[in-house]
Amino acid sequence: MCSKSFHPVNNFDTNYFTKWILVLVAAGLAMASASGWAQTEAQPPLPITKLTVGSKTVRAETADDDNERSCGLMFRKLLGTDCGMLFVMPQIGPAAFWMRNTEIPLSIAYIDPNGTIMELHDLKPHNETTVRSEFSQIAYALEMPQGWFTKNNIWPGERVSGLPKIPR
Repeated sequence: MCSKSFHPVNNFDTNYFTKWILVLVAAGLAMASASGWAQTEAQPPLPITKLTVGSKTVRAETADDDNERSCGLMFRKLLGTDCGMLFVMPQIGPAAFWMRNTEIPLSIAYIDPNGTIMELHDLKPHNETTVRSEFSQIAYALEMPQGWFTKNNIWPGERVSGLPKIPR
């Protein structure tokens, strides 16, 4: 007869296994939360950049890292007068935005590295359809309340000054 030897089921340490499962679950939840997957409320206000768009002065919260960009204006209820959010792209290239969990109707300006508005688009709340830039050299995007650009007679070709340095 065989002597009693090691068998995975007989020697299975449930406390050790349970501790590792809890560690893995906690790490997964932390990563999901940090990446915005589990976001359920607006991110705290971001640093303000004062911009000049045409003849208008704008106070724009500046989203310049991946988490800030992915959270954007999600769950916000309103924007102040002449206030918006400036997205500094991680690299110059095509841009695309959607409105997941965004309650405010917005207009977006895609801006090239020289500060020229290349395109304007209206965005609908909660619409997850991606709005892609037609131009491939986008360095910034500026979201404002819907209709703000039209109301202020700002069109593609207009310049934006006060932009932070573009990433290289």
